[in-house]
Amino acid sequence: MDTKELLKKVRKIEIKTRRLSDHIFGGEYHSTFKGRGMTFSEVRQYQYGDDVRNIDWNVTARYNEPYIKVFEEERELIMMLVVDISGSELFGTQEQFKNEIVTEIAATLAFSATQNNDKIGLILFSDEVELYVPPKKGRSHVLRIIRELIEYKPKSKQTNIAEALKFLSNVMKKKTIVFLLSDFIADNYERTLKIVSNKHDVTGIRVYDRREEDIPNLGMVQMEDEETGESILVNTNSKKVRMNYGRFYREKVDFFKDSFNKSGAGTINCRVDESYVKKLLGYFKRRG
Repeated sequence: MDTKELLKKVRKIEIKTRRLSDHIFGGEYHSTFKGRGMTFSEVRQYQYGDDVRNIDWNVTARYNEPYIKVFEEERELIMMLVVDISGSELFGTQEQFKNEIVTEIAATLAFSATQNNDKIGLILFSDEVELYVPPKKGRSHVLRIIRELIEYKPKSKQTNIAEALKFLSNVMKKKTIVFLLSDFIADNYERTLKIVSNKHDVTGIRVYDRREEDIPNLGMVQMEDEETGESILVNTNSKKVRMNYGRFYREKVDFFKDSFNKSGAGTINCRVDESYVKKLLGYFKRRG
């Protein structure tokens, strides 16, 4: 992709997702993800109904009348977008691939965080962490994240969610808002997820295509695994083949749900032909 085409794509995503974050998600994001704590702001005279635990005894003694300490929420937070860029993200039977929806969701979340003057970072992973963009503030930084999401070419097509979570745990020492975006066609990440969720505020956003849920009856079909590159001839006439695939897919989805529930982490399920706007807004409102 040449520079002109890339910038055009970035601008198109910015216009769409920034409008959403400005008009829909800004306030919801603020009310959902609170600051880390309270920081001292000023002292003022005590008023009826004030919490006596906040009385500043030094100032009270100096002026011989009660004064209290006023605190305000420490608003600055850090958001990390942890994004699956493995081969299975390049699947789509509707107007958009899964990775295109993932990019739009990530950009919307990033602009929502920017409205609150929060820092945003990015981790792109396959079966290893391929790119780490440390958290920073500002529009130009968000645009860099969008460019990476559009342009980055993965070195591997496979997936290892646990590896991405381990890396996150190592680099993020302070409590962080984490959005993990993937189709979650993976396993063996439950233990690592639980460790990370004990420290950070984690939400898994599962982006999927309805054609992944079941194999249609199309006769003999040549199929290629996007992650392994293996190509096989599949008899989709076979009810057993279709049932086995359906069972395999449901096991991965159930593992995703169970792992996140047991870890106390949040989940959002977003099909590519559905409105991710409604899904995000509903999630923020439930949590807020």
